[in-house]
Amino acid sequence: MTTGKEQAGIDHSRDDDAYALDRNTVAAILYAVDVDDRDRLAELMEPLHAADIADLLEQINPYDRARLIRLYDREFDGEILSELEEGVREEVIRVLRPDVLADAVRDLESDDVVDLLEDLEEPDQETILGALEDAERVAAQQALSYPENSAGRLMQREVVMAPEHWTVGQAIDHLRASEDLPEDFYHIILVDPRLRPVGYVTLGKLMGTKREVPLKDIAEEEFQTIPIDQDEEDVAYAFKQYHLISAPVVDQDGRLVGVITIDDAMAVLDEEHEEDMLRMAGVDEDSSLSDTIAETARGRATWLLVNLFTAILASFVIDFFADTIDQMVALAVLMPIVASMGGNAGTQTMTVTVRAIATRDLTANNALRVLVREISVGALNGVLFGLLMALVAGIWFGVPMLSAVIGVAMVLTLVAAALGGILIPMALDKFNIDPALASGPFVTTVTDVVGFFVFLGLAGMVLL
Repeated sequence: MTTGKEQAGIDHSRDDDAYALDRNTVAAILYAVDVDDRDRLAELMEPLHAADIADLLEQINPYDRARLIRLYDREFDGEILSELEEGVREEVIRVLRPDVLADAVRDLESDDVVDLLEDLEEPDQETILGALEDAERVAAQQALSYPENSAGRLMQREVVMAPEHWTVGQAIDHLRASEDLPEDFYHIILVDPRLRPVGYVTLGKLMGTKREVPLKDIAEEEFQTIPIDQDEEDVAYAFKQYHLISAPVVDQDGRLVGVITIDDAMAVLDEEHEEDMLRMAGVDEDSSLSDTIAETARGRATWLLVNLFTAILASFVIDFFADTIDQMVALAVLMPIVASMGGNAGTQTMTVTVRAIATRDLTANNALRVLVREISVGALNGVLFGLLMALVAGIWFGVPMLSAVIGVAMVLTLVAAALGGILIPMALDKFNIDPALASGPFVTTVTDVVGFFVFLGLAGMVLL
């Protein structure tokens, strides 16, 4: 018997392929495109979620993508545009016929339209705006006038509200009579006569309460409003910190202008997490698998250049001790081990620190305690692996003092790695430089330079 998931073209045959597109379905779709069978293509695509169709469009080559879109255009859903990567989305918009694009965009909520617009170049923005009704176009243009990455860009204007003096029965009757309710909403926002939000009522309480009960009597005790110019990172933090499902957005006069829902706040958290991961690896935050070879190479070259200069600095330290290395070849064999251990330890501390800064778990109030903790961890691991490496070096080369040198060097290097891994991101954050973007090369330089200098310096003093 065929399950709903199998019918939707999702492969659940292996755990690591959960929710991946079924290869047979993809092959059948591409065959329908090859033979220009519009009906068969619609039949195959109909069970797929918009996110799965977006994945399909991203995975196939541009030639097949354009042919598929032209053949499928009558069924094209606006939600697909919201799910696409930025580069592919621009390409799809250029392929879609204007009337198809207009129908697709009109189906989107206002926040999805703004999200779509702000990632596009101006010509593509004009194409989308031209497809909207006059009122929707004005609302979208006003949203785009707010600062980038602000609550004004993130909110949706479709709001369900009620006067604070209404009863449950009045609110339910109002909802039933409304023809333009948002597709998804979680609260009814209570407002005063000046349209200022004073609380909200969950749909669960609304439906479970008698009609004559005033709405203000069942309003939630926890209530947060979001200023329209607040940074979206702060908005996402508020949702996470206070376990919000939705929150009203207010203008400078405190009047209700929109609402932000949890799906949009979580999308911001996901984007920030993804950006931090890419930045820590020295990769352009806007990079994607759909980028050209030239765009990808250019995006990665900057931090590779920075890494080159920091590597040259570490090489100068090695060159300074060239005579020492010439007199004892074992040093050349062992020094990469010291640098590698320091680099890994520094990266571990740096990753924890950058994450703590991003989630605001690391503050001025607990910075000293965290610093002492990381130094202690570095020292403890340094002693452990220093003893282990001293044993290995003693058996390997049979020089007792060399064992002592590498053991001490390991302790000092891992302590320095812990210091660099926490102090460098904190210092960068203090100067409003993204620690996820800039910490990596500097932490690596500190661990390499300290590791080589301590190990070779001690060796020069003790062994030679």
